Amino acid sequence: MSILSGNKKITVVGAGNVGATTAQLIAEKSLADVILIDIIEGIPQGKALDMFEACPLWHSSSRVVGTNNYSDTAGSDVVVITAGLARKPGMSRDDLLKANGDIVKKVAENVLNTSPDAIIIVVSNPMDAMAHVAQKVTGFPHSRVIGMGGVLDTSRMRSFISLETGVPPKEIQAMVLGGHGDLMVPVYRLTTVSGKKAGELR
Repeated sequence: MSILSGNKKITVVGAGNVGATTAQLIAEKSLADVILIDIIEGIPQGKALDMFEACPLWHSSSRVVGTNNYSDTAGSDVVVITAGLARKPGMSRDDLLKANGDIVKKVAENVLNTSPDAIIIVVSNPMDAMAHVAQKVTGFPHSRVIGMGGVLDTSRMRSFISLETGVPPKEIQAMVLGGHGDLMVPVYRLTTVSGKKAGELR
């Protein structure tokens, strides 16, 4: 498949809610051409077409293509893995370990074959374990397989502080370290609200 714009190329694996939203944000900001891939025929094609037809309204130069074939993703600069089963009520992230581990393993094998120089960003749960699976399967350097849990948890912390203080999230700085789940650790001493340390708030 020819991507005509000459932009960088980002593949988003999984056309569900998270994957489709990720693809849309990339296209809306004109960050790269986007390949949206899923195992369900017709779903990525339809969603990608809707996004591509909206690109003129966003003044975006991105091309958005949907596919079921990994050959269309070849030469991707970045691959975002969102594929996997979603958590159902009462399930922990660890409950998804086996099923999503098998899915991410297959995705990683395809990425290795089609985009051996790509950077992988892992979103699928349990995210830390899935990032480990992707790194082991591909053999990519650790610096090229990234889990996004720390960014997400930090953003959530900033949002919650905003709800409690009434201060816009953009004026709140915070940091969360550790595993994406029960092992996450908010670094309280690095939290500021409108430039003030959290401990100084009244």
